[in-house]
Amino acid sequence: MSRAGERIRLESRADGFSFDAYHVKPGDARRGGLVLIQEIFGVTDHIREVADGFAEDGYEVIAPAFFDRQQRGFEASYAPDDMARAVALSQAAPWNEVAGDAQSAIDALSGPVFVAGFCWGGAASWAVAARCEGVAAASCFYGRRISELIDETPRCPTILHFGKTDASIPLEQVEEIRARHPDIPVHLYDAGHGFASDRRKDYHPDAARLARLRTLQLFTRSGGRGEGA
Repeated sequence: MSRAGERIRLESRADGFSFDAYHVKPGDARRGGLVLIQEIFGVTDHIREVADGFAEDGYEVIAPAFFDRQQRGFEASYAPDDMARAVALSQAAPWNEVAGDAQSAIDALSGPVFVAGFCWGGAASWAVAARCEGVAAASCFYGRRISELIDETPRCPTILHFGKTDASIPLEQVEEIRARHPDIPVHLYDAGHGFASDRRKDYHPDAARLARLRTLQLFTRSGGRGEGA
């Protein structure tokens, strides 16, 4: 059920750049804030749906449009041409700008504030957990580019989700992350890349539900208990 979110404008802590974001509030008791980080495809209908779902769970969600510097309002399909453009935009977004954009979203929410991201957003969530202030916990879904950030360590409780049959993220890469960060839980699922998205061919409902449950449990343990809890 949609919570009738709205578009808002934020200013990056990195350079003052003004960018859009999708904002949706919970309809009942508030458990905290959540910065939801997109896949390479932008703040699509799918991401807005995911944001609405977390709002139903009690989180005030901001989903920033991280590619607005490159192309304002970018939303891509899974067609090859769109995919190529999405990859190019993601590669043109340096992590310091991503962290600055995320910090403005964190600062716009009252605490506790959590972070969750998918695909490119999974790696971005790792960067945010390592670089930003005010993050209570982070959940990173199939972030292939976490390997670029392996020398950085999240400063808050963080969990990772990977698919065992994800051709874009070899298990050797996952094991390298696990070895370098043994205190961070790494969950493996019998699924491929994008298993949490019902728009993707590798969508795996059971894995998606379990990963989401683990994410909500992490948020609850890290302070998202709701009013009166």
